[in-house]
Amino acid sequence: MPKEFTAQRLDVRAFAEAGGALSARTPLAVFGRLLAEAQGRGAERDLHWSARGEHRNPHQVRPQAWLHLQAQAVLSLTCQRCLAPVDVTVAVDRSFRFVDDEATAEAEDDAAEEDLLALSRDFDLPALVEDEILLALPLVPRHDACPQPLPAAMADPGADADGQATRPNPFAVLQQLKAGGGVSGAE
Repeated sequence: MPKEFTAQRLDVRAFAEAGGALSARTPLAVFGRLLAEAQGRGAERDLHWSARGEHRNPHQVRPQAWLHLQAQAVLSLTCQRCLAPVDVTVAVDRSFRFVDDEATAEAEDDAAEEDLLALSRDFDLPALVEDEILLALPLVPRHDACPQPLPAAMADPGADADGQATRPNPFAVLQQLKAGGGVSGAE
């Protein structure tokens, strides 16, 4: 009979040894930090995640516990161009190697290519899911093409309503000076 595992209090070593698998569709409302990034929008949407344990080198003195995590969510973030909501798909696909304690993880971190975490009998897997989605957020969320024209305050201050330049191009002014022509309108 397969062992039952709980995502909120996961025994990582046992999960890896059993080759365990967990998955869930969890409402974004459960993830407070993600919901804060979305400014409360989309609380009813689901975050899909799955985790699989793996025990590598089981016949060696120090077998390794691994966890492979996949997660995906569509978050309603704020477009940094037009300041309107924009739906952004955020996905994670990462593997973690677990070591005996935090000191070992810190000592081996620089030399390891994989991410290291400390073994625990009550590991909070949903917290790891939230952390990884937060780390995968785009630095500057934005629409490919904003649905509304930019407000006038955000438009080029040197352009009229049609987008045409109302000020002389500074490089054109420099070119005139260089050519010895002087600047029109300057005294």
